[in-house]
This record gives sequence, C-alpha cells and structure tokens, in this order.
Amino acid sequence: MRRRFFLLSAPLALAACGGVSRREGLAPQADIDRVAYVQPGPKRLTLMTMKNTSSDNGAHSGLIINASQQVLWDPAGTFGHDTIPERNDVHFGITPQLAELYISFHSRETYYTLIQEVDVPAEVAEQALQLAIANGPTPKAMCTAHTSRMLAQLPGFEHIRPTFFPNNLADQFAQTPGVRTRIHRENDADDKSIAAAEIDAVLRAAQ
Repeated sequence: MRRRFFLLSAPLALAACGGVSRREGLAPQADIDRVAYVQPGPKRLTLMTMKNTSSDNGAHSGLIINASQQVLWDPAGTFGHDTIPERNDVHFGITPQLAELYISFHSRETYYTLIQEVDVPAEVAEQALQLAIANGPTPKAMCTAHTSRMLAQLPGFEHIRPTFFPNNLADQFAQTPGVRTRIHRENDADDKSIAAAEIDAVLRAAQ
C-alpha cells in the first residue's frame, strides 16, 4: 500500500461524488492563511477522473488548482481531515505530497485515476480559484456538473460544455492544447476504512 509512504499531514478520503455526504467545511480564514501553500513553477489546472476498472465508467471529478495558492476542489466529494482546512469543498494547503495522496486514496482494485494537467496563465488559474471558492457546497452527484460549469467560464476553455458525466468532461478537457495525461493504478482492497484508519493514525502521531 503506497499510502504508508506519505508520512505527513495527509487527509482521509473516500470515493465518488454520489457517496455519503459529510459535513460542510467552513474553516476560519486564519486556518486557511496558516496552511496556504504556493507551488513553484507554472500555474496549472489538474483534472482528476476516478474510473471503474471493470466498466471504465467515470465515478467522480476533482480539480487541483495551482494559482496564488494551491488548492483541491473536490465538489461533492468525501475527502477531508480535520488537519486540512476546507471551505465548502475547497481544501487548502495542498502540497504535491497531499495531491498525490488524494490520487492514491481514490485508486484501488476497483477504481483508477485519470490525471490530466495543463499549464495556464496566472490570471486564468486565479479566476478558477475564485470561482471554486464562490461555488459553495456542491450537492451529491453534481461533482462533474459543477466542475464543467466552472471550467467553461475560463478563457481557453470555451470548448467545455456542461455535463453530468465524468468521462465526457475528461474527453472535452483532453481537447485543451497542451494537456498532459497519466493514469494512476493501485491494487489495494476496496475497503477504504482500513487505509483511512492507517492515515489517520499517522496524522495523530505527527501532531
């Protein structure tokens, strides 16, 4: 299980925007400011699509936004940990290690993760960040609808049409010039509670 290698402040996760709801996060601004992480290098949008290994059907969409700070927008997701400040599906302080952990946590014997990233101008990344924050909490099963609606508002993404289907959004995103694609697979059992408990124990020990 690769997740054991991430011995740092890492969140817990469970799959799919149609899953069990969790409480809405309303982190104080002081907590957000405390953990804000600025990722060096080009500003970037990274779309992650969780897909069923048997059917290849998409189950969830999430977006990492590297703007003035790097955040994870996980609309209607169940990702979260009390050490990671969150405001209505936007998770703050997302380091590269936490980003990879998010991907790893959603990848197991029944699901893999399609990762598509594209560099964008700073003003486009910042617009994406502000739109994600302004979106508010996303209802269950609306992860891709809200993600596609937001992307369609950005310069350079006018080809994106709102959709409810993760695979359709991934196909549209793939048409963006400069997109780089990779796939992440793991063979962990489908019982996420085991991995969640392991990560939580690491976090508690690090406090």
